[in-house]
Amino acid sequence: MDLDSKIADTLALLKRIATDYSPAVFANSFGAEDMVLTDLIARHNIGIDAFSLDTGRLPEETYELMQTVRERYPEHAVQVFFPDAAAVEAYVKQNGVNGFYESVDLRKSCCHIRKIEPLQRALSGKKAWVTGLRREQSPTRTDLGNQEYDAGNGLEKFNPLIEWTEKDVWAYIKANNVPYNKLHDRHYPSIGCAPCTRAIAMGEDVRAGRWWWENPENKECGLHVKDGGEVSAVSFVSSVNR
Repeated sequence: MDLDSKIADTLALLKRIATDYSPAVFANSFGAEDMVLTDLIARHNIGIDAFSLDTGRLPEETYELMQTVRERYPEHAVQVFFPDAAAVEAYVKQNGVNGFYESVDLRKSCCHIRKIEPLQRALSGKKAWVTGLRREQSPTRTDLGNQEYDAGNGLEKFNPLIEWTEKDVWAYIKANNVPYNKLHDRHYPSIGCAPCTRAIAMGEDVRAGRWWWENPENKECGLHVKDGGEVSAVSFVSSVNR
C-alpha cells in the first residue's frame, strides 16, 4: 500500500473514531508519529482532543516542540497532565532522583508515578484513545492491530499508524512541513524522558535508546502493554503509593 492510501485509511479511521467514540482523545508524546497525527487531525479539523503527559523529566527539545505545536495549531490545544507531586517526592526520598537505573521494578515504579497515573486521569470519562504506535517500532508491538479493547482502562484504543513504516512517517513530515523534535536529527528515533533516552548507533533497533540498560522485552512503561503482558496499565502500583 502506498503512502497516499495509508493517509486515506488513517483519515477514515480518525473520522470514524470522532463520530462513533466521542469523546475520544489523542495521546500526544510529540514523537514523529504523533506529529503526523497532530497534523492530520488539525489539517482536517477532526474532533479529537489531544493530551500529553509531562513527566517532569522531558528533554528541553520536547518542551520547545510543545510550544511550537501550540503556535502552529492554535485551534487544537494539547492539554498537559502532570504527575502527583507528593508521589514524586516520596519516590525520590526513598530511591533517589535516578533510582530507576537500579532495577526494572524501580524503573516501572517511576513510570507508574510519572506516566500511568496521569494517563488514567487523562482517559477518565473517555470512550476511546488514539496513539501513534507502529508495529515495526518494537518486539512488544508486533501483534498490535489498529483497534483493540484496552481492558485496563476500560475503553477502546486505536493505533491509526500501525501499518506505517518509518519511511512513511518521515515522508509525510517532509511533504507537509510538519514540525518535529530536533532530537530526531541527532539519532533519537524514540524519545521519552531525558535520563531514560539516548541516541542510537547505525543498525540498532529504533527503540534501542529507550531504557537501554534493560532487555528489549522489558522496554515498555505500562502505557501500551496488552493483556497477559508483563504489567497492565493500571495494575502496577509502586511501593511508595501502597
